[in-house]
Amino acid sequence: MDAIPVYKTKWKWLILSLGLAFLYLPILSLIAYSFNANRLVTVWSGFSTKWYGALFNDSLLMNGISLSLLIGFLSASAAVVLGTLAAFVMTRYSKFRGETSFAFMITAPLVMPEVITGLSLLLLFISLGQVFDLFSQRGMLTIWIAHVTFCTAYVSVVVSSRLRELDKSIEEAAMDLGATPFKVFFVITLPTILPALVAGWLLAFTLSLDDLVIASFVSGPSATTLPMVVFSSVRLGVSPKINALATLIIGVVSVATFIAWWLMAKAEKRRLLELKISNAK
Repeated sequence: MDAIPVYKTKWKWLILSLGLAFLYLPILSLIAYSFNANRLVTVWSGFSTKWYGALFNDSLLMNGISLSLLIGFLSASAAVVLGTLAAFVMTRYSKFRGETSFAFMITAPLVMPEVITGLSLLLLFISLGQVFDLFSQRGMLTIWIAHVTFCTAYVSVVVSSRLRELDKSIEEAAMDLGATPFKVFFVITLPTILPALVAGWLLAFTLSLDDLVIASFVSGPSATTLPMVVFSSVRLGVSPKINALATLIIGVVSVATFIAWWLMAKAEKRRLLELKISNAK
């Protein structure tokens, strides 16, 4: 097999610099202006951290953050459970009637426009509200159900791809040695697919935290998520508090990403060391 050709060009550093500048200069300018003393976000008038204090004193933003984090955590947790079950059905169960339709319905939210998904869920909750008092007022519950609906599709794709790569002979060998299917799942299957579960949970949490369109359809006056608060604030003019909020989010995501990278690198180094020791024996 021929090796992939490597092209050397004197423009590569220029192209790389332009690409990085296009991606990160807006973020850096946002961080810089979060420390601007002037209320006008495009006019620099001195260094100040007062907008961070104003952010934490803004009850509307704080309520939006707490609600979004709670819904994101609950939605991601429920999506991991449902998505894992769906992934097992698609990869481990033998052929059954409606298998193609099941796989299509599970993955349909991946390609469905958010406006269509939000409108259909809104009509569903209106219909349910005529029968059940629980859905008569839309709020946190309806947002949570809506987020679980589309987050499950993403989790099922991530977990099913890992399950297809899993060597079934290891599970079969464990059952031949007397292990029950319940024990095989928790001792062999679950640790193997755990990285996929974590990745699916993080993906679902991010999608839930970032959603604006669907939440706008299914929310009520009693529940306003962070993206809805930010969007309504930006329509009236960009506030430095929004820059401060974005800076804090960028900082938290950067720290979490670094910790995840460090743990993965440590685990990979340990795996290579164990492999080297086993080969030496």
